[in-house]
Amino acid sequence: MSEELRYQTGFGNEFATEAVAGGLPQGQNAPQKHPLGLYAEQCSGSPFTAPRATNRRTWTYRIRPSVTHRPYQEIEAKMIRSGPFLETPTSPNQLRWNPLPIPEEKTDFVDGIVTMGGNGDPAMQVGVAIHIYACNASMEDRFFYTADGEMLIVPQMGALRFHTELGVLDVAPGEICVVPRGIKFRVVLAEKQARGYICENYGQPFRLPELGAIGANGLANPRDFKAPVAAFEDREGEFSITSKFLGRLWSAFIDHSPLDVVAWHGNYTPYKYDLALFNCINTVSFDHPDPSIYTVLSAPSITPGTANCDFAIFPPRWMVAEHTFRPPWFHRNLMNEFMGLVFGAYDAKAEGFVPGGASLHNCMAGHGPDAETFERASTAELKPQYLANTLAFMFETQLVVRPTKFAMETRILQHEYFECWQGLKKNFKRASEA
Repeated sequence: MSEELRYQTGFGNEFATEAVAGGLPQGQNAPQKHPLGLYAEQCSGSPFTAPRATNRRTWTYRIRPSVTHRPYQEIEAKMIRSGPFLETPTSPNQLRWNPLPIPEEKTDFVDGIVTMGGNGDPAMQVGVAIHIYACNASMEDRFFYTADGEMLIVPQMGALRFHTELGVLDVAPGEICVVPRGIKFRVVLAEKQARGYICENYGQPFRLPELGAIGANGLANPRDFKAPVAAFEDREGEFSITSKFLGRLWSAFIDHSPLDVVAWHGNYTPYKYDLALFNCINTVSFDHPDPSIYTVLSAPSITPGTANCDFAIFPPRWMVAEHTFRPPWFHRNLMNEFMGLVFGAYDAKAEGFVPGGASLHNCMAGHGPDAETFERASTAELKPQYLANTLAFMFETQLVVRPTKFAMETRILQHEYFECWQGLKKNFKRASEA
């Protein structure tokens, strides 16, 4: 992974790229005969008649069309699950997990995916699945795609190289990438092992949130998103394509690499983003603001102002609010929060929430700072403070996240999580007692 990759910049742009001169036809999308003998194939990520602003499609010019594989046969899904999530009753309790261990046996990215929970149904194109991956082997002759949703991938340990149909993305901890529904890829590890989080979004694709009263600038800037340039594989041999379709895994034999796109143009593409480029908006007077000001990407639902899923981050930032309890206050939400920690410490927890770990606070479950954090924040001298070396994130979704049987029975579940609030003591005094 020593060579430096080239990228195209911008979010949702209409890109055009060719790895071989003459790969992109001029004046039309599907000429009667391509000058390089390539096949024209369109990949549509939205209905044909979706409004122009949300229409997603890409024209590819490839060595062989995507239909040239043998029939799919169902294979073992291992630890991957999909909606509807009905394996086990969903508890109203707050939940927290330690990091998922790295497997001892050889495990690639796909086989290393473990589903923690989710909601909705991929067949209805609503809801999400939330996974954690832990792997120690690269994918060389195996390729993967999910027809159930797009995958937002948050590396926590170990850099990854995503070889996709439309080009190559290098993604390290502190960055994210999104692979659209149906786009084939393989994952090569830069180090001996890797771990991270995945939000599989069944609903409308992620997009940049509206800025509203913030104005024209702030949060994630479109120009900081990077899409790949065309880079094809012309390999023949014995390969397999693993397809995730309605929650089950299927495998098909193919005698060549399916990553054989020589040129493409369109706006349905994988992309990456460096979270260090996020421009935080915060209060400079009083009160801790809602976490929505940290939204990087949002997948809308049919209800205006309500997300199928929001992806928010809590990166290094200044805290300057006066006369204020600065950490997140105690709260109960209609929305449902799955949190992870990439590195550092989270300012609302003194201990127990560690990099690679996760927590889940579902609809109307009370949560907030633990007793130690509350005591410290209540008595702190409120000087300007820079929160350094921290990166937490949240998948916030409109539907209750139903944990899988694995998530509720695994040894990494912290059964003692509730104890972090039990030290919160009564401080109430009547005016006559003050």
